[in-house]
Amino acid sequence: MAVSTQLDDRYGRTRNRSRRDRRTLWIAGSVFAVVLAAWVIWAGLDGAKPVIDARDLAYTVVDDRTVSVTFSVSMPAGTTSSCAVEALNESFTVVGWKVVDIPPSDRFTRAFTETVRTSELATTGLIYQCWLT
Repeated sequence: MAVSTQLDDRYGRTRNRSRRDRRTLWIAGSVFAVVLAAWVIWAGLDGAKPVIDARDLAYTVVDDRTVSVTFSVSMPAGTTSSCAVEALNESFTVVGWKVVDIPPSDRFTRAFTETVRTSELATTGLIYQCWLT
């Protein structure tokens, strides 16, 4: 018995040590649970931002220097936004670019057609990105 007690003392297997280890694990687990709950609440409340969605509908190559792009924009009523409309050539290089301001409206989804001047013949026209302003 005396040898076993000496070995337990030497390698830290005492009653006080195991109580302290359990208490440390409970505290660490509690801190983790509180941090996780705070993050879930914060992330849940942060998701109420207005969203904007833009979709390409059609394009028409008018001539060597012009392309017409039709697109729809869905955004909350009463908000304003801007959209970048681009024209690409056959090697997908940007050959025309135009930023369009979208005024507020009481409708959620609206369609627009914009003409983009190009530096050479474009093979497509599309929406690059829209953002709330």
